[in-house]
Amino acid sequence: MTTASGTDGMAVLEGMYAAEARYLAAGGPGIATFEPLARFFAADVVLHQAESLPYGGVWRGHDGMERFFVTMSRAWESFEMVEQKFLATEGTLVVLTQVHARARATGRNLDFPMLQTITVEDGRITEVNPFYWDTQMIASACTSPVD
Repeated sequence: MTTASGTDGMAVLEGMYAAEARYLAAGGPGIATFEPLARFFAADVVLHQAESLPYGGVWRGHDGMERFFVTMSRAWESFEMVEQKFLATEGTLVVLTQVHARARATGRNLDFPMLQTITVEDGRITEVNPFYWDTQMIASACTSPVD
């Protein structure tokens, strides 16, 4: 196993974000094929999402990632990564992202930060850990209509 250098890891991440944008533009989960995204993830990739979120849990492998995107798209009508700052580009990558999202169930718009640690090995993403400042706010926006 070879952990990516900062340049290699950043190239993988940038490629994955571009593929994700194309995937979503093509219709996203249930419509577009996951194949262009799959090549950026290791076969045994692990994504950890906070349990309290509508798409919470541990998602494993390509099948798990594809199911995650389907589940997440049920929660969000849109999920735009407005601004990203790469805080660590060597070893485990650390990305601070400002998100603008619209909840599908309630129509609420949210702006919030998310911090992710991302491990890249042998040119593929092997683990992703997103951290949210306020999971209760996010869960509520996705499930509770505004009065």
